[in-house]
Amino acid sequence: MSAFSPTSVPRLIVKVGSSLLVAPDGTVRRAWLASLVADIAARARAGQEIAVVSSGAIALGARRLKLPKGGRASLEDAQAAAATGQIALSQVWAELLGAEGLTAAQMLVTLDDLEDRRRYLNASATLGRLLSLGVVPVINENDSVATAEIRFGDNDRLAARVAQAAGAQGVILLSDIDGLYDANPNTNPDATLIPRVERIDARIEAMADGGSGSGMGSGGMVSKIAAARIATAAGAHLAIVSGHVDHPLAAYDSTGRGTVFVAEKAAPARKAWLAGGLTAKGEIAIDAGAAAALTSGKSLLAAGATTVSGGFARGDLVAVVGPDGRTLARGLSEYDMADAAAITGKRSAEHAAILGYAPRAALIHRNHMALL
Repeated sequence: MSAFSPTSVPRLIVKVGSSLLVAPDGTVRRAWLASLVADIAARARAGQEIAVVSSGAIALGARRLKLPKGGRASLEDAQAAAATGQIALSQVWAELLGAEGLTAAQMLVTLDDLEDRRRYLNASATLGRLLSLGVVPVINENDSVATAEIRFGDNDRLAARVAQAAGAQGVILLSDIDGLYDANPNTNPDATLIPRVERIDARIEAMADGGSGSGMGSGGMVSKIAAARIATAAGAHLAIVSGHVDHPLAAYDSTGRGTVFVAEKAAPARKAWLAGGLTAKGEIAIDAGAAAALTSGKSLLAAGATTVSGGFARGDLVAVVGPDGRTLARGLSEYDMADAAAITGKRSAEHAAILGYAPRAALIHRNHMALL
């Protein structure tokens, strides 16, 4: 039995990948989906609140529109397929959940809905209310309007961000693989499943394989580890579990086979939102001294910055990059890019003369920054 199971948390997010929900011929795998819905219903009757992040709209729509390459030959095809397939996807979820006595709700979100703080709080409030009413929200990215520049790109990271917004304590990614291996199990018969990950470090990231086994989805192990970073930083366990069995939640609950990424101590809500951000308007590179100061809980001062880049304004989210090129933190800039560049590497006493106005205490204040 795993340290994390679907019965062990009050609020759970379940992500379903395209290859599990949609057969290669573009039809819904209805019998399998009904078995998953039965698992969800059993958990709901036991008092657990569950939301679903469901892929499959593009794959379903492509079949109905007879589009090549699964609807992914062009952005326009993908958007048309998503608009068509989303109706079918919602209908089958509503029908199967209804047969179990559950009410379904649809939420379509874009990247900006969860990256903009005000819209994020609105989405959070809606999710919370639906779950408190016993409704099962079925969530997907709004691919009919999303473009390459403003989209999650995979539902693994969307599920983790939804978990954060919903205040969930657990995420299960139902996948075409049963967890993280120390090597690619498709090519290496000696690959070993990693049952538990306490910390996501370079060793864990090196085990990731960017490919999706089915060719139908858009995620791979890289996106799942990225999702795990977001979820665990927000205080939610995340499990990667095989969906290639009937009743996959019940099967995981009984066997515990999968990989669990163990939650960190939950950060305050605002800092968790900052840490989970997927977009940044700019970047501030810092020296080793500044990196050490950040890890000890200090604000980022201009004297410790080496370069700035991007077109950010005051209040925009920016990434803080250490001397080794690794992103150390995300935070809200106290300056626009031009002024930040002017005082980069300069001591605080010099700032007023350079800027022509009374300077702020830091480039990024510690209260508006989250370490990664």
